[in-house]
Amino acid sequence: MMSRKTVTIFGTSRAKAGDSTFALALETGRLLARAGFTIANGGYGGTMLAAAKGAAEAGGLIVGVTCSAFKSGRANEYVSREIVTDSLDERLDTLIELGQAYVALPGGTGTLLELAKVWELRNKGFLKGDKPIILVGEFWKPLVELIGIDDPESSRYVELADDPQQAVEMISDDC
Repeated sequence: MMSRKTVTIFGTSRAKAGDSTFALALETGRLLARAGFTIANGGYGGTMLAAAKGAAEAGGLIVGVTCSAFKSGRANEYVSREIVTDSLDERLDTLIELGQAYVALPGGTGTLLELAKVWELRNKGFLKGDKPIILVGEFWKPLVELIGIDDPESSRYVELADDPQQAVEMISDDC
C-alpha cells in the first residue's frame, strides 16, 4: 500500500463541512489522490476528515495516524490504513516519517506544533531528503514573515501555495 509517494497533511480538527477550511482540505486531498499520492494525516475529524474524504472520492489511499491517548477518538470512515500510536509525540514522528512532502492547512496550536517540528527538522538538516513543506493559502504567511525577521534563512524551507492545485504542482515537481 505504501509504494506510492505519501504526502502528510496537517490542519485543524475544528473545521466543519461548509467551512472554507474544510473545502480547502477536501480539494487538497482530492487533487493529491488524482496526482497519484497517498495521503497521511491524523485520521480524525475536521481537515483530516475532509482531506481523507476528498482523497477517497478520487480513489486514493489514506493513512490515518491516530493516538490511543485520545480514549474516545476513532479514525474517520475514509481511512484506508490506521496506525495507532501511544503518544502525541509518536503520532507526529510517524506522520513526519511517512511523508515525502508536507502540506500545512490552516489550524491552531496542534497544527502549529506539527508545522514547527517539520520546519525545524528541515532547517537543521535532520529531515531525510529534500522534502517540500507547502503552506496552502494566506493563513501561515504572517508567521513565515515573522520568523523570517529573526531567521531569514529558515524561510527558504517552506513554500507558499495560493491554492491546492498549486500545492500539488509544487509537490509533483519536487517528488
